[in-house]
Amino acid sequence: MNWDVIVENLPLYLEGAKLTLILAFASLGISFFLAIPLAFLRNSENAAFRYTVMAYTLVFRGTPLLVQLFLIYFGLAQFGLVRESVLWPWLSSPMVCVIAAFVLNTTAYSTEIFAGGLRHIPVGEIEAARAYGMSGLVQARRILIPAMLTRSLPLYGNEMIMMLHATSLASTVTLLEVTGVARNITLNYYIQFEPYVTAAAIYLVLTFALVSAFQLVQRRWAGYLESRIG
Repeated sequence: MNWDVIVENLPLYLEGAKLTLILAFASLGISFFLAIPLAFLRNSENAAFRYTVMAYTLVFRGTPLLVQLFLIYFGLAQFGLVRESVLWPWLSSPMVCVIAAFVLNTTAYSTEIFAGGLRHIPVGEIEAARAYGMSGLVQARRILIPAMLTRSLPLYGNEMIMMLHATSLASTVTLLEVTGVARNITLNYYIQFEPYVTAAAIYLVLTFALVSAFQLVQRRWAGYLESRIG
């Protein structure tokens, strides 16, 4: 066992953990606000909207995230039109490509989670809102979205954990998050066990912190809804 190497490289692990959190929360934050309107479209009476969103979620939930990441990072560079476009400075950045892939993937899962929450709202709540003369936007803001989130939070919490773990794929396109740091140490010092055990321990700590924070949010959200009902 050569734990001295791990101690010497702890600053690199800390930087890797920082990048892991940035990737996870940037992707989750963007996808959260994209998934809510898409969930409504997923349940829309308009067949064109409904099937378009369904096709999107099917593609991104039905293919591996690693393949999606490679298609965005390596695949888009094969097209001259992309390389000559104004978007190329961003699309040539590993950070941008990773976040784009993560956002597209987790938005697909989150959309289906939220759409399922919407489908489980009792019809009576919607009819009561209509009886009060609420517009569609007011219904969504005051009734549908709070009820949807209440029913979806447990499943969405699992998606957040999966996204945190999925950030390890960023190391495949040169980003040095936690797994990338472990891989570099393995290559530089020819040791296998200690770097990855340390990476696993960091992911475990981050997951525990995320779960604890999410449970706190759930309790406060429940209290907020109770105060509104009361």
